[in-house]
Amino acid sequence: MTVGGASMESQIVLVDKPDLTGFNPEDEVQWSACGKKLADRNLLISIPCLLCGFAVWMYWGVITVQMLNLDFPYTKAQLFTLTSIAGLSGATLRIPSTFFIRIAGGRNTVFFTTMLLILPAVLTGYFLADKATPLWVFQVLALLCGLGGGNFASSMSNISFFYPKKVQGLSLGLNAGLGNFGVTAMQILVPLSMTFGLPGQASMVLKSASGTMFGKIAAGSTAYIQNAGYVWLVLLIPFTLLALLKMNNIKDENVSPEPGSILIACSKLAGMLLIGLLTASVGVWLMLPAASGGQGSEFSMWLVIPGVIAATVLLLKAIPGKIRSSLDRQYKIFGNVHTWVMTVIYTMTFGSFIGYAAALPLSIQVIFGFSHVAQSDGSFLHNAVNPNAPSALTYAWTGAFIGALMRPFGGWLADRIGGALVTQLVSVVMIGGAFGVSHFLKLAYKSSTPEEFFWPTFAVFLVLFAASGIGNGSTFRTIANVFNKEQTGPVLGWTSALAAYGAFIIPMVIGSQVQNGTPELAFYGFAVFYVLCLVLNWTFYLRPGGSLRNP
Repeated sequence: MTVGGASMESQIVLVDKPDLTGFNPEDEVQWSACGKKLADRNLLISIPCLLCGFAVWMYWGVITVQMLNLDFPYTKAQLFTLTSIAGLSGATLRIPSTFFIRIAGGRNTVFFTTMLLILPAVLTGYFLADKATPLWVFQVLALLCGLGGGNFASSMSNISFFYPKKVQGLSLGLNAGLGNFGVTAMQILVPLSMTFGLPGQASMVLKSASGTMFGKIAAGSTAYIQNAGYVWLVLLIPFTLLALLKMNNIKDENVSPEPGSILIACSKLAGMLLIGLLTASVGVWLMLPAASGGQGSEFSMWLVIPGVIAATVLLLKAIPGKIRSSLDRQYKIFGNVHTWVMTVIYTMTFGSFIGYAAALPLSIQVIFGFSHVAQSDGSFLHNAVNPNAPSALTYAWTGAFIGALMRPFGGWLADRIGGALVTQLVSVVMIGGAFGVSHFLKLAYKSSTPEEFFWPTFAVFLVLFAASGIGNGSTFRTIANVFNKEQTGPVLGWTSALAAYGAFIIPMVIGSQVQNGTPELAFYGFAVFYVLCLVLNWTFYLRPGGSLRNP
């Protein structure tokens, strides 16, 4: 007997309940009858949850600009640390999140990880209302905001199991690309939310001009910076409930064999996230100078980050019981050379996207917001406010917007001409873009009128964002075709975890080079890395005799 074009058996196993059994997106009959409907519903809830995750994770890039405009008692270097701490935390939390779906199921995971974002959103709003809040409090909050960054790994892993391989590029591109709009939404909504207050809210007065997407806001205007946290509750609360009520776990040996009750699942995830928060905290403490709350030795991030990654992986492996056995099975991805190749390549695309998104607002403020005056000894002073400076909050959002917009297009294009070919073209563009930005930044940072170089700098930045967005979609298409069903999800999570360190590394590198007076050197380094990725992609996936041909 058939129902809606599918066998009765298929209809029985796909009863719409929290735990789906018998779900197989490669079964075309099942897919057309009811599978696609279920997959699309999970995707439509996943996207706004992921959007909120990106927004909470990345909002320090905008908040710090406004803290500077409101004359909070912190140095520029200390403000850069807040963005970097959130970046490091988010990247590290993606490591445990990589393995969540097999352990706890997609519905359970998305519900719990979205609910957790309410905590940093509320606390950020509360403490921003007082300029006397110690720096360490904001650093702890930035660390907790990393929960939003971690969500990407589990979200992408989950959606990969809902769709057939033939549309993996598009479906993953939609989840990631529209989820990435959280960065854009944040860069638009946070400045706007600061312009109005609710009855009884305390206000602050802008010491320097600010802005929104609609233009500048003059110094002396009233601002409600605490709304940068509170505004996300409007989305977080309803979508947390929707995830609980309308999403599904795929109960399958290759996906989530035993998702368990919501309470047990959440307790497992909480323990794994605490490990990531612990290792990220230690990493931050080792790297930060004493003036910013670190231990003072300022260990190189090139030593600390590998240590944080290794410690997180090993501590997770030490968890006893079913979690350990599940991790043992998923850790097999580390024995596959393609895991590491795709990790490096995806770092070029997503690492650049998220790193530039995190660093761009404050970079615009620091490089173009001040006049750079030459001294008789050849040095430059960078303290004079530039009255003709562009507003960082007016323009910065467009970069992330274009990058996110291009992501589904990159996945769609890769589905048609091959992921590796699209990635190769992206690599070439990003190499050229990095050299272009370095050229104009060098000119701007040695000019008393840096605004003359803003538009060419910004235009090339937008090219970098567009290319990284297209590459984000194409790399996920490649992963879906290189790995089998069981490994695809964990690999998507792992590659996104390591790539997310771009949100820490890029602001740190740009910030240190700005402090040294040589911001162009940061982009020379990024260009060299892009060349490495181009060579790897060609060697493994495009050259005659490579491991796989244009997957």
